[in-house]
Amino acid sequence: MSGYSDWRRLDAERTGLVLVFVSAIGFGTLGIFGIYAQRVGLSIPTVLVFRFALATVLVWTFLAWKGRLTRLRGRALLIALGLGAFGYATQSGLYFVGLEFMTAGMVAIVLYTYPAFVVVLAVTTIGERVSRPMLLALCFALGGIALVTGANPAGASLAGVLAVLGAALAYAVYITLSRAMLVTIDPTVLTAYVLPAAGTSFVVIGTASGDLTIPQTSSAWTILLCIGVFATAIPVVAFFAGLKRIGASRAGIISTAEPPVTVALGAVLFAEPVTAATVVGGALILIGVVVLERE
Repeated sequence: MSGYSDWRRLDAERTGLVLVFVSAIGFGTLGIFGIYAQRVGLSIPTVLVFRFALATVLVWTFLAWKGRLTRLRGRALLIALGLGAFGYATQSGLYFVGLEFMTAGMVAIVLYTYPAFVVVLAVTTIGERVSRPMLLALCFALGGIALVTGANPAGASLAGVLAVLGAALAYAVYITLSRAMLVTIDPTVLTAYVLPAAGTSFVVIGTASGDLTIPQTSSAWTILLCIGVFATAIPVVAFFAGLKRIGASRAGIISTAEPPVTVALGAVLFAEPVTAATVVGGALILIGVVVLERE
C-alpha cells in the first residue's frame, strides 16, 4: 500500500512539473505574439482588451467546469478588482511598452527582476528581515541588470529597460498585495476577477486615447486569440494546477524557463541577437530567482 501511495505521489509531482513547465512556455510566448501584434498594427490597448477578455471567458469556463466558481463580495471583491485594474494592468501595459523598445527576449529577461522587488517590498513594508540569501539574490539581479544596460548589448534600450523595470515593480506590488488574499481565496478564482478588471482599464485607456479598435483581418484575430488562449489562459491555469502539486518554491524555480523560451523563440523567429552580455546578464537574474526560491 505504501508503494502505491509513493507511486501516486511521484506521479503527481511529475504532472506538476510538466504543468508548470507548460505554463512557462506559454508565458514565454507572450512577447513573441506581442511582436506579431505590432507588425499587424494592433495598438497596446486593443491587444490587452482582447487578451484579458478572451482569458476571462476561458478561466471562468474552467472554474465552472471544475465546480470551483466562487463569487467574491465586499472588501475581497474590491481588492481583487483593484489588483487587476491598477496592479496587473500597469504591469501588462509597461511590458508591451517595453516591446516597442527592445527585443522580446530582453523584455522577458528584465521582467524577471520582479522577485528582487518582492523582497525589497517585503523588507520595507512589512518589516521582513533581510537574510544572506536575499542579499545574494539581490546582488545577482542588480548585477544582471547592470550588465545588460551598461554593456549596451544589441536589443537593449535604456527606455525599454526602465519601462520593463516598472512592469517588474508593478508585478511585485501586485504579488505582495495578493498574498493576504490568497490565504482564503483560490488563486485561480482571484485571477478570474483580476483579468476582467485589467481589461476594463484598457477599455477606458483605449477609448480615451482613441487607440481601441476592432481588428479587421484574420491574421490580427489569430494573434489576439493566441495571446488570450496560449499566452494567458492556459499558462495561468497550468501554473496554479502545477503549484498545487509541487509547491511554490519548485514552481518558481521551474518558471525561470520562461525567459530562455522567449529568447530562443525570438532568435529563431525574428533573428533577435543573443549576445554574451544578454546570456550572462540573464543568467545572473535567473540565479537570483533560484536563490530566493530556495531560501
